[in-house]
Amino acid sequence: MSVRATFLILALAGAATLPTAAGAQAAPTASIAEMAATPLVRVNIAETLRTPPDEASLTVGTQAKAPTAKQAVALNKTKIEKLLATIRAAGIRERDIQTQGVQLAPDYRYDRTPDGQGQQRLAGYVASNSVQIKTRNIDALTSLLDALTAAGADSVYGPNFSISDPAPLRKEARIRAMARGQAEATEYALNNGFRTVRLLSVEEGTSYRGTDVIVTGSRVIAPMAPPPPPPAIERDSGGVVAPGQLETGVSLNLLYRMEK
Repeated sequence: MSVRATFLILALAGAATLPTAAGAQAAPTASIAEMAATPLVRVNIAETLRTPPDEASLTVGTQAKAPTAKQAVALNKTKIEKLLATIRAAGIRERDIQTQGVQLAPDYRYDRTPDGQGQQRLAGYVASNSVQIKTRNIDALTSLLDALTAAGADSVYGPNFSISDPAPLRKEARIRAMARGQAEATEYALNNGFRTVRLLSVEEGTSYRGTDVIVTGSRVIAPMAPPPPPPAIERDSGGVVAPGQLETGVSLNLLYRMEK
């Protein structure tokens, strides 16, 4: 993890007073020497926590072809109803089932004519339907995929993994980042003859991504204890789904004043 620190020494050129908009003299400000005696240090800290995802989303679809549009729609309706019944039987809640699209399109075929030119003709119609589902039973994803394909799913996109509520993780990352920022700024202060620092401002950004990289701890203070791991669970070692872990964290821009 890289930490950038910047020393800022505020100084005014010329007199120790500033003219106001009306031309009058403002109240005396701190002298250049006084301002130089209390420099600022800016520290950029990024803190990240990594945890397994607790939800996954899939988009599944059905498709049916028939000579007429009415027949194609009817056939696809039967297929999607069977698929939805399987989804509900798998324990997916109604609020986690959402239709993503319904489509009816002509099905054209290209036939080659005796003269070698070719001709396009209408062979029928294609009706399709896609549904997005969300599940919190990560360990049953392989079984769910098997059930969906057995129920007639013609397409499956996903799974896409996520964390349902990243706020607690960001809160913990924020606590760690603030502690590291205080420690880093204090180290700079001590190395330059000051006793402590006082926080002046905080700017925050957030990060949320899947990655194999995790950066924690500090070279100044011992890292805080990580959050307790999730309970041990049995996973399908023969499955095709590997959830991995997701990274959630914050990036803080901290400004401190050095004090004697």
